[in-house]
Amino acid sequence: MTPADVLAIAPKILSQEQRHFYFDKGYLLLENAISREWVQRLLDTTDQMIEQSRTLEQSDAVFDLEPEHTSDTPRLRRLSTPVDQHPEYWAYAAESVLADIAADLVGPDVKFHHSKLNFKWAAGGEEVKWHQDITYWPHTNYSPLTIGTYLYDVDKNQGPLAVVPGSHKGELYEQYNEAGDWVGCIAESDLAQFDLNNVDYLMGPAGSVTIHNCRLIHGSKKNRSPKGRPLLLNAYSSADAFPYTYNPINSPAYSGRVVRGQAARWARHDPRPCLIPPDWSDGYTSLYALQQQEESAPAKE
Repeated sequence: MTPADVLAIAPKILSQEQRHFYFDKGYLLLENAISREWVQRLLDTTDQMIEQSRTLEQSDAVFDLEPEHTSDTPRLRRLSTPVDQHPEYWAYAAESVLADIAADLVGPDVKFHHSKLNFKWAAGGEEVKWHQDITYWPHTNYSPLTIGTYLYDVDKNQGPLAVVPGSHKGELYEQYNEAGDWVGCIAESDLAQFDLNNVDYLMGPAGSVTIHNCRLIHGSKKNRSPKGRPLLLNAYSSADAFPYTYNPINSPAYSGRVVRGQAARWARHDPRPCLIPPDWSDGYTSLYALQQQEESAPAKE
């Protein structure tokens, strides 16, 4: 559906003003959108995942570890496909208010694409360089969005999600370097055309929700504070959006599942082109590993 089509349907959660802001700026911040009960359930589940990571000495397909990770002092960068690791994560993605929020922005027929939990550990948790999501997982249209849930209170020192307002309306940028390696971030020469002093930092108490369109330029700084910044991310699309390429963090059980409304009989194709990423089917660790150009990360087509 087009933004005009979406706006013509009465929203379930958001106001019309919030929907107009999203389509104009490419993002939203909803403070205290998630109940304390849900936040606590997610925290309890996440603690279990951290305990599991203590047995690992190196990253695998599920746990992406910081180089300083040890059994005594676990430091995770990412938990991939959390919906497959514990039923509470899927219950949250499918049954909570999140899918209703997505429906207010992509239309009543909503499809789940993937999930991840980015930790940004205390005292040095890795930065995420400026990038656009959709070139990691191209679709037939640009309805996909990502909804992030802050599990802790987040201030500017913790490396909150940072966005370039309105950048979703512009072009998509190369995320390969000059040698043809996929680095998953935008080159400094391209970023020079943006005023990065006019970035919006999305901060808020635990239970706050961030939403950003798949074309929006975004990133986050290192966590310089003594507090962690776990951000649970769930990506959704309109039901008429279909992926072109292999999903690098695919959930065999849930990717492509319709969580609101009905499945689409027709695909909708946006005429704007999209950069195609490498073939991820042989393996993928995380955006962190790619941006840091770690040796274990596949980075060529």
